[in-house]
Amino acid sequence: MRLRALLDTDALGLRLLGGEDELDRTVRGVMTTDLRDPSRYLSGGELVLTGLAWRRDAADSEPFVRNLAQAQVAALAAGEAELGDVPDDLVLACARHRLPLFAVHESVAFATITEHVVRQVSGERAGDLAAVVDRHRRMMTSGPAGGGPDVVLDLLGSDLDLSAWVLSPTGRLIAGPKSAGPELPAELCVRLAAGHLAAGRTGRRGPHRVTHDGTTYSLFPIRSSGRSPQDSRDVRETILSDWLLAVEADASDWAEERIDLLQGVTQLIAVERDRRDAARTVRRRLAQEVLELVQTGAAPAEIAARLRVAAPVLLPGLGAAPHWQVVVARVEWADGQVEGGPVAQSLLEEVLVDPLSTGTEPSDRIAVAHTGDEAIALVPLPAAAGEQDDTGTGVLADRLLEAVREPLSAGLDDDGRVTLGVSAAVHSAEGLRGALEEARHARRVAAARPGRVCAAGHQELASHVLLLPFVPDDVRRAFTARLLDPLRDYDRRHRAELIPTLEAFLDCDGSWTRCAARLHLHVNTLRYRIGRIEQLTGRDLSRLEDKLDFFLALRMS
Repeated sequence: MRLRALLDTDALGLRLLGGEDELDRTVRGVMTTDLRDPSRYLSGGELVLTGLAWRRDAADSEPFVRNLAQAQVAALAAGEAELGDVPDDLVLACARHRLPLFAVHESVAFATITEHVVRQVSGERAGDLAAVVDRHRRMMTSGPAGGGPDVVLDLLGSDLDLSAWVLSPTGRLIAGPKSAGPELPAELCVRLAAGHLAAGRTGRRGPHRVTHDGTTYSLFPIRSSGRSPQDSRDVRETILSDWLLAVEADASDWAEERIDLLQGVTQLIAVERDRRDAARTVRRRLAQEVLELVQTGAAPAEIAARLRVAAPVLLPGLGAAPHWQVVVARVEWADGQVEGGPVAQSLLEEVLVDPLSTGTEPSDRIAVAHTGDEAIALVPLPAAAGEQDDTGTGVLADRLLEAVREPLSAGLDDDGRVTLGVSAAVHSAEGLRGALEEARHARRVAAARPGRVCAAGHQELASHVLLLPFVPDDVRRAFTARLLDPLRDYDRRHRAELIPTLEAFLDCDGSWTRCAARLHLHVNTLRYRIGRIEQLTGRDLSRLEDKLDFFLALRMS
């Protein structure tokens, strides 16, 4: 709002004492102070209200006004209740620094002026935001590619001084302002995504708020353009794949109109996402066709032909046929009311993107199909990446798990579960069937582990852990009870720590000296404990067979 508008409002009781040529200045806020130097609390553009309690004599006016002018405030309004007329020295000081000066009638409370300014500024900012929404809507309809999320984020920053980012449900940065601005650390992105998913499961309407290091962020869900906040569908159908808009501001005191306008911004971004999802249709169809050929035992030549069609779509300009990996995911809800396949499909399309990449393009190079509660992804890799898969390129189960566990666990709450299996890279159509079975076996290994989000990779399938998930529960319980229950009972009665000693002994490959050093025991004490274990169980820990039985019992317990 302009200073002129304040002067024209009779209810505010303002009288202009100087600065008539500066009445077109913009007021961006209001501050009441009686500090001798309030400049450290000013950011520019404020109407400063003062009762003049800081003034002891005429010499105080010059430094006070100078500090306000240097802080680039819009104007000064001095109350007449304390001293009667505003002192001439203050009028002269304001004239020297070209700072507009108003007198406030003693019958008018500063709170009245503050409330009026805040209401007007908030209303005008809402109008500014409406203009932002209108401008971006025109941009998005002016061409087939649209403006993209970055454009609206830049407008939020330039027109409203709002820093905002678009994040995936796992905390990957999808879009941020292109203009210079604060960067969002990866760990903060993950925390915001987790907070968004956890709040979304409560069913409360956004925006949700998360505070980090004293800064509050307001989180707005970005739903598909055909859905509204009142959509009655089960939130679990989309919560693991919906994007979010994170705004560095506390929206709790925003007017309802302002909230609605930010919701409009999310709808504009949702249009961009819907365009990308529509483009995924081709890749999903390719994945479904390849999957059906693999599962029905089609000839390798037929599968290879289909892969040659898929490769240019997924990796344009690659030239040579890539290596492929298969990733299998399953999403299960405790009540079985939500079909897991589509959820797992959308989830894989998000989580298989490199967490360090930004934008929407990286997710356009993954083909995911689903069947039942299972989703299957074909991940293309350049030949070099496939050859080096074991050294850190390609999709690795442990890295995938590390990137998604925290936020997804929040979205799954206490009634959902995600399990993932990752195959090794293969370089031919003949290898795809084996890669699919490998990924499915790895997912079953992951499903046998505790936790809401679990993953396993092909490296683990050459180990004993491949066998453990398929041991029937009654056999597992009987085996572990026969070997370990005598030790547990003895530990409970005597606090002898036989179970921890056994675990350390096996972990040290039966080395007495290394095990004693790890447990900070004398070797004779260790020998006594191992002897007690053998006595209680009737086993001999010098024999490989008995060591192996104990090792498996501990793993299955």
